[in-house]
Amino acid sequence: MNNSNSNPAISAWLAEGQSSQRDMLESMQALKAQASRPFKVIASHRQYRPEIFECADSVYREPIADTDTTGNADTTETSPRWQFVLEQAIQNNAKVVLTGRNSIDYEVHRDKFTDAGIRLLTGATSVPMLRAIDDKFAFMQHCQAHDIPVATAWRFDNRDELEQLLAEHGNQPLCVKPVSGIFAQGFWRLDTSKAIDERFDSFEHLFFTDSRKITVAQFISSYAHSQMVQERPIPMLLMPYLAGQEYSIDVVCEAGEVLAAITRHKTGKIQHIGYDTNVMAVVIPLIKAFDCDGIVSVQTKADDSGQHCVLEINSRPSGGIGYTKHSGVDLTQVAFSYWLGLTDKPKLADITAQITPCQVRAFMTSVKIEPE
Repeated sequence: MNNSNSNPAISAWLAEGQSSQRDMLESMQALKAQASRPFKVIASHRQYRPEIFECADSVYREPIADTDTTGNADTTETSPRWQFVLEQAIQNNAKVVLTGRNSIDYEVHRDKFTDAGIRLLTGATSVPMLRAIDDKFAFMQHCQAHDIPVATAWRFDNRDELEQLLAEHGNQPLCVKPVSGIFAQGFWRLDTSKAIDERFDSFEHLFFTDSRKITVAQFISSYAHSQMVQERPIPMLLMPYLAGQEYSIDVVCEAGEVLAAITRHKTGKIQHIGYDTNVMAVVIPLIKAFDCDGIVSVQTKADDSGQHCVLEINSRPSGGIGYTKHSGVDLTQVAFSYWLGLTDKPKLADITAQITPCQVRAFMTSVKIEPE
């Protein structure tokens, strides 16, 4: 499906992302109204997503497997996704392609996009770095090798390894999460308290699921008896639980250099938007160490002493990147203005000076969609 014309202007392409594709497209449409030269905004997705497509000038359905009835398969495609996007991007004179999902699939073929004059943005500039970003254990090791404060983690692949680690490290607050995952999937705080009045209520983790608390015995039992884990082993990490403030940082970067960034932290339902220099003191060398490239998001959390430690990098824009516009600096516009050649290369100090700290509350909305 597309509505492209035969003589396109330059274009910017946003491939399927996670949860911010519509917000970014809206920012780019607003940018068009003030740009020094015209450009088109293209969006693609493997599913029928009219609420996303309505915000683009041209839209494409990314190829998926014929046997995929859920829209979740990313392999055995009838036509490689990267090749489809490349061919259509060339036809539409696209100068920038932001991959969102499936970044490694695109990164393998970076040279083909470069040869076509297309700036490919995958979150990094090499497959090894993208793999290190995705694997949280490898990520931790790479951070440690570059003296970047990072949350410590110990990997386990079975119950015996988990119980051995608990015997060694169980005298402190702990949590678990999968080696690879997004949206806090599989994250749980473990009850390691020795004081009876501080122990988790054994029913609490079933009733208040957002608190993500579970007793050690219950986690071990569910993990050991999981049919899902037996059929598809899931490497996990045991980690000290950091009790300090967590931050999300949206970063525009190029070959390891931070061009623009905004920090966010949450209290209740309120997002606090600004630029925290203490947090950025950890983020700037992190982006360099992983040679990050494009628009990425970073999560940090403070330990008991207030030291900010890195939790992870996501090699794609965060779901909250749209919040940045309320600060007076819309990071989507900053990024694409530069990559489309509409403005000079952003300087972090200049962008930081334009940020007005603010508070943001997200709310639910809806759009009507017609059947495909």
